[in-house]
Amino acid sequence: MSELTLVVGSKNFSSWSLRPYLALAHTGQPFREVLVPLDTPETAALIAMHSPSGRVPVLKHGDTVVWDSLSICEYLAESFPAAKLWPEASPVRAMARSVTTEMHSGFQALRTHLPMDLTARKTVPGLDAPGVHADIARIQALLSGCRERHGKAGPFLFGDFSIADAFYAPVITRFVTYGVPFRPELTSWRDAVLGLPAMIKWTEAAQGEPQLARYR
Repeated sequence: MSELTLVVGSKNFSSWSLRPYLALAHTGQPFREVLVPLDTPETAALIAMHSPSGRVPVLKHGDTVVWDSLSICEYLAESFPAAKLWPEASPVRAMARSVTTEMHSGFQALRTHLPMDLTARKTVPGLDAPGVHADIARIQALLSGCRERHGKAGPFLFGDFSIADAFYAPVITRFVTYGVPFRPELTSWRDAVLGLPAMIKWTEAAQGEPQLARYR
């Protein structure tokens, strides 16, 4: 079997790296991890050794190289169908993909003003920046709808863990970091994601990383 290697950025800050990490861990496949520290003089050169786009994350599977978080997750879903990274029913799978791609391409205000800083606990003026409250409201309404319609069979957005949960995991950390309250109906989902063994492992590793001054 070809070796799987996932190249990721600093775990405290790289939301894009966390997403495919959780998806890959869910497959149960053994993989090697390469960590590239962000915001160092060597960062660009180190990433260029692995990534044609000059960004992380990157998945290597034998001779196949996949970049971009969503592309990696889709590749994993196709390569390891037994992991059921998407819901099986077509209408539910379509909903899960829609939710995921909205996260992938949207919520720019949230990304800009509330960057992922997993181990910090702070309040910032960014909470009052234009568009942030609208992004938070949309995200919570979107996720509540998923839980209400499709989450009865399990603790995740569509019952069982899926790529959609992986894509919103960094949002959970943002809400915790900046003190954004969760709707009551989302707390069990939050706890399920934070309790994933892969999420715990990622968080513990983030706690041991050097802190980047520009994020503090």
